Amino acid sequence: MKVNKNIAISESGFIFNPGTGDSFSTNAMGQEIIRMLNEGKTREEITDFILSRYEVEKGILEKDLGDYFFMLGTYHIVQNG
Repeated sequence: MKVNKNIAISESGFIFNPGTGDSFSTNAMGQEIIRMLNEGKTREEITDFILSRYEVEKGILEKDLGDYFFMLGTYHIVQNG
């Protein structure tokens, strides 16, 4: 999964898709996930990183990440591949 090249992301968590004109904001965790995607991290690497830093059950994290990745794909912020 990769962040689309035309997506603009500010340090404050503002996301802008110039292709659609849509804009979004994300929290610090969402920013961290997008940063890791930009670095080429896999879903498993992102999961492992979050589990090592935060107190969260793996099953809950995997569901939440799945929902977040689905949302990112729905709004054309990321693409598979």
